Amino acid sequence: MATEQILILDFGSQYTQLIARRVRELNVYCEIHPYNNIPPIGPDVKGVILSGSPASVRDADSPRVDLTNLRGKLPILGVCYGAQLLAHTGGGEVQASAIREYGRAKLGTVNEASPLMTGINPHSQVWMSHADTITSVPDNFQIIASTDTVRVAAFEIDGEPTYGIQFHPEVTHSLQGKTLLQNFVVGICGCAQDWTADLFVETTVADLREKIGDDKVVLGLSGGVDSSVAAMLIHQAIGKNLYCIFVDNGVLRKDEFSGVLDSYKTLGLNVKGVDAKEQFYTALVGLTDPEAKRKAIGKTFIDVFDHEAHLIEGVSWLGQGTIYPDVIESVSVKGPSATIKSHHNVGGLPDFMKLKVVEPLNTLFKDEVRVVGRTLGLPEAILGRHPFPGPGLAIRILGDVTPEKVQILQEVDALFIDGLKRDGLYDKVWQAGAMLLPVQSVGVMGDERTYERVVALRAVTSVDGMTADWSHLPYEFLANISNEIINRVKGVNRVVYDISSKPPATIEWE
Repeated sequence: MATEQILILDFGSQYTQLIARRVRELNVYCEIHPYNNIPPIGPDVKGVILSGSPASVRDADSPRVDLTNLRGKLPILGVCYGAQLLAHTGGGEVQASAIREYGRAKLGTVNEASPLMTGINPHSQVWMSHADTITSVPDNFQIIASTDTVRVAAFEIDGEPTYGIQFHPEVTHSLQGKTLLQNFVVGICGCAQDWTADLFVETTVADLREKIGDDKVVLGLSGGVDSSVAAMLIHQAIGKNLYCIFVDNGVLRKDEFSGVLDSYKTLGLNVKGVDAKEQFYTALVGLTDPEAKRKAIGKTFIDVFDHEAHLIEGVSWLGQGTIYPDVIESVSVKGPSATIKSHHNVGGLPDFMKLKVVEPLNTLFKDEVRVVGRTLGLPEAILGRHPFPGPGLAIRILGDVTPEKVQILQEVDALFIDGLKRDGLYDKVWQAGAMLLPVQSVGVMGDERTYERVVALRAVTSVDGMTADWSHLPYEFLANISNEIINRVKGVNRVVYDISSKPPATIEWE
């Protein structure tokens, strides 16, 4: 069954993914594609949104797209750069603003007779983010909204369902942005709003059953949300022909190996636990560079996983928990981002494994994966779990990794996470963990001078990890946890709390 969708053409805006999330909140499926790689337009495409961009339409090398085959045939909404592109290529004028228009603004006039502006209040707050502005529009463009400083805040084109807006409806600062997007997606494009988690599960399981047939699939479980939901979807489709492998890499959280295996027992999954701690510790000996540690862990995991996969006769598919942001990143307008840190590639393991890849979640955002997980009946202990880095505690131990350091950090981390849960703070935090620093400090315990390790606690709030703010945990909680860690973890005599946000800092220290 073809799912009706909105096509979003990405010109490189930081907000493009946010547009997609807002459209999907209306229970309408949408996909993001680079402006220079438009897919075939089938009957399931009901409308097109042109994203913003850091570029200027006045630049000779700015991104352009030929909309000849779309204009007048499908509804089009240009957002910021997208609106400027429509005006510029239509014969209007776009000039540099005397003052860069960034931040909150209020609409001054609104033409509510326009289908796009239905229900939008005059003086409604919107969010501007542009250095250029549309100074004149062609004769067949009608201005449908203005602010005190932006005459062409929104327009529509006579005789065709094409619209442009100079502000960003997808950000929460545009207070009626959701109404405007609903006007476009539902009112103008006519989408039925029937894309739900139940429908996703139903269609995905049917597609997987048809695609995989009687073949066998092997999947590496991590205990996290994505791999667990992917496993449950594939399990619903092919049952016992799914083989799950959970590898203990020696840098998991305290008791995580046994805990995760226990949590999967009630789900009916066919899971094998593999204790490979010593192989990983051997691979990490003497490594201090974060990238070197990540690569050593990645290579060792592939070796272990490949060995285990070959023990299963007749496996022809590799199941992965790849989600939509990974896919978008791999085909972004600018190409994959500069390497901040290594992570799994879309498509996964190396060619020598000779397995076809199945990625049932590669059209979903993280919050959508959780909703699907609830529909599948996964326990909240898995769905509500904080993100945890693939290389585990190895990148939270700054410097070389040893079994002794892992044990210290596991104890510290367990006290911190258990404390957050005990005090009702865990679900208010997006991600939390502890870092073992490569420094020692002087302390006093009893009548003795100590010279022991320092640990840093990190807790952040976020929506998707792209940006994050440090969590303002109560001082009393931090004081109690610090006291508990120093008293109960031998080898630690100082606890600090990380109060840096992302950007400029990253969530992990390595």
